[in-house]
Amino acid sequence: MGLIKAMTSATSSSLGDQFKEFVTCPEISRNVLVQRGIVQHGKGNKNPSEGIISDGSAIVVPQGMAMMIIDNGEVKEFSSEPGTYTWDTGSEPSIFTGGFFQGIGETIKTIGKRFTYGGQPARDQRVYYVNLLAITGNKFGSPQPKKITDEKYGMLEVTFFGEYAFQVKDPVLLVQNVIGANAKDTVTYEEVVGSQLKSKFIEKLTQALTTVMRKQKVSFGDIGMYGSDISSEMNTILDESWRKQYGLEITDVALADINLTDESMKRVNNIDDATIFSDKNLQSGLMAQATAEAMKNAASNDNGAVAGFMGMNMAGNAGASLLGSVNQNTNPQTPETTSTPSDSASPKFCSNCGAKVTGKFCSQCGTKTGL
Repeated sequence: MGLIKAMTSATSSSLGDQFKEFVTCPEISRNVLVQRGIVQHGKGNKNPSEGIISDGSAIVVPQGMAMMIIDNGEVKEFSSEPGTYTWDTGSEPSIFTGGFFQGIGETIKTIGKRFTYGGQPARDQRVYYVNLLAITGNKFGSPQPKKITDEKYGMLEVTFFGEYAFQVKDPVLLVQNVIGANAKDTVTYEEVVGSQLKSKFIEKLTQALTTVMRKQKVSFGDIGMYGSDISSEMNTILDESWRKQYGLEITDVALADINLTDESMKRVNNIDDATIFSDKNLQSGLMAQATAEAMKNAASNDNGAVAGFMGMNMAGNAGASLLGSVNQNTNPQTPETTSTPSDSASPKFCSNCGAKVTGKFCSQCGTKTGL
C-alpha cells in the first residue's frame, strides 16, 4: 500500500470524479492542529464503504499541511509535500517528506509497524491533516509572582505577561498521541496545549529567564530583547513534555512586560542607591545635575534671585561636605594625610549677591557686610 504522485498543481472538483474517492482537507481555523479529511465519493461509486479508502482514490495535500493515512489507529502513509496523490493498495509503502522531516519513517516504525490484515482491507481508514504553520498569538501570564535570579540584584519576585508561538515539528507523534483510540475529527491547540502544558510553560519560563540573564549577563529590565534565546532555552527545558510527547516546539517568546513586586522594587532601589554613592563618577554627575536644577529654581525664586542663589550656595556647600564625607568613607586617608580645618566658624554670605565673604566688604559687589 502506498502513495503515487498524481499531479502537483491545484485540482478542481471535476478531477475528483475521475477517482473512486477524492479526499481533501476542509478549510480550518488558525487554532486547529489536526483535522480529519473530507471524503467525496466519485459518481461511479454507487455503494461506497465508509471508513475504507478504495484503491485508486485521490488524496490532496495542501500547502502548509502534512497528511497521513491512519489504518485502525496505525500510521499507514505520510506526506508533507503539497500535491495530489493516488492511493495504490498494491504498491510498496512510500513516505513523501518534502524535506520536512527525513526521519519520519523511523518515527512511524517506532510507533507501530504497517500491516495489511492478510491482504484484506482494514475496517477503519482515515485521512488526517496536521497544521504545520506556526500557531502565534498565544498569550501567557504569571498569575502569582515568580522568583528569578538576577546577576546584579539577586533573587527577585516578578510578574510577567506576553505571547508565544509554537509549531508542530513531528506530526506523526502528535497524531499518535492526540487521536489514539478515541478518534476525533478536529483537534484544536487548546485541547493539546491545555492547562497542564500551559502551567508547565509558565513554570519553566522563569527558569529560562534566569538562565538567559546569566548567559547574556543582562538584568531583568533588558531580558525582553532576548526572545530567540528564551525560545531556545524553553525548548531545551520543555523537551520531555512538548517535543517528545507531542512533537511541538516553541518558535518565539515575546515578553511584553515584566514587573517587580513591591518588596523586590525596594531591594533594587536600595542596591542602586548604594551603587551611586560608592562611585565617584556617579556622585559628580548627580552633583552637576542638582546644581543645574538649583540654578533654575533660584532664578525663579519668589523672594528674588539673590535670596535664591544664597540658598543654592548654602545647599552646594552642604552637598560638597556630604560627598566629601562619602569619599572619606570610601577611600579613608591615613592620619598623616588627613587635615582638619582650623576655622570652625560658620561661613558668611553677602546679602546682596550671595557670595561668600570674609571681610567688612563683599569682594564681588562691594556691599558692606557688617563683620
